[in-house]
Amino acid sequence: MLYRKAQKKIDAWIAYPGKALLVSGARQVGKTWLIRDCLKRSGRDYLEVNLVDEPELVPLISQSSSVQDLVIALSGVKDHRFIKEETILFIDEVQEAPEIVTRIKFWVDEGSYHYILSGSMLGIELRSLRSAPVGYLEEIKMYPLDFEEFLIASGVTDETIGYLEDAFVKKAAVSEPVHQKMLQHFKRYLIVGGMPDAVQEYVSSGDISRVSAIQRSIIELYKLDFTRYESEDKKLRLISIFEQIPSQLLKQNRRFNYSDVQKGLRFERLEDSFLWLTSAGVSIPVYNTSEPRVALRQNTRSTLLKLYSSDVGLLTCQYGSAIIARILTDDATVNLGGIYENAVAQELHTAGYPMYFYNSHKNGELDFLIEQDLSVVPIEVKSGKDYTIHSALTKAIANSEYGIKNAFVIANSNVRSEGVITYLPVYMIPFLRREPALPILAPLETQ
Repeated sequence: MLYRKAQKKIDAWIAYPGKALLVSGARQVGKTWLIRDCLKRSGRDYLEVNLVDEPELVPLISQSSSVQDLVIALSGVKDHRFIKEETILFIDEVQEAPEIVTRIKFWVDEGSYHYILSGSMLGIELRSLRSAPVGYLEEIKMYPLDFEEFLIASGVTDETIGYLEDAFVKKAAVSEPVHQKMLQHFKRYLIVGGMPDAVQEYVSSGDISRVSAIQRSIIELYKLDFTRYESEDKKLRLISIFEQIPSQLLKQNRRFNYSDVQKGLRFERLEDSFLWLTSAGVSIPVYNTSEPRVALRQNTRSTLLKLYSSDVGLLTCQYGSAIIARILTDDATVNLGGIYENAVAQELHTAGYPMYFYNSHKNGELDFLIEQDLSVVPIEVKSGKDYTIHSALTKAIANSEYGIKNAFVIANSNVRSEGVITYLPVYMIPFLRREPALPILAPLETQ
């Protein structure tokens, strides 16, 4: 059984359900399995319905004008006795009847039962809803396993992970045997990624050919979704953009070239497709910012972007077996820069960071910029041995107008500090977590 960090949040909601719970995320990231497991362990009475596997339930639920109508319909069809103030109704694949999301306000207000909603394409459906039940839904977003969850699945102990996090906090070097072992785990993560079925196959058999077969089936399922949920004139464009991600990340600057989708095409014609892929949870956009200073969002140039895969394992699978073999054999001749960047983008995205990149003809390019402790933090990603060469980062730090207090170079190196730069091994990416919430201030006394 795979450990997922979202488990604690779902367990907490089940123990004290108030608002309805919405669990969203891309297809195949493990939402259904985790919700079902949490409900089983809780001992609470629950009923699960799946609107894809049981399409006949869609009209029954959609046409129920009250909670009483809903209970009568489901209890009859599913032969389940609802218990007031106890039963949890779990509606999976709710995107098949998105109006349920807007109706949840009235179900929650009625107060007899509790509700968990989940679906694979909710990001798409929720964009088009006329109104959202603000205040009645608690949302948990799920992603592929991050690297820390992958380490736990691979048998790395809590003590070892605690040791690594302590080294990160203290900026202390990791012992060489542990350092080399973690680098091996990371390189396997580049191949396996974080899709639960792929990780489970890797843990169970170690057979990368089986892992790749699972990944290919997920990729084809994603493409099928593009054709199912989008209009005819857009679906081929979505597939083209999705299939372009691996080749775009092989380029020196990684920026997405729109004309590779169709010659002469401009961003304005593709913007909706990029938003669709992002909302579906299958890609991660990183937008250009004109200056590396707070607030990055205000300086965003949305027409310039890098597009990463939501799962590094799916990305590597698209490159084929030759790249996989070279990663496993530590072949120094293969350029893994784009794959390393994808792994970093995936971790930062999972942690909730909005990400940007900076490019200047004069100063060069910074791979990632995030905001932490109310200041900009540049992150450079290096897959080779020349990780100490970073002229763009050096220039940005030297510019006092940017006020950069902290910067990271992510590489295969051990931990060490050099001024405001911290060199971090790639396996420490999970520790770049979101900053704490801002404090709650008491009201000022009036005179």
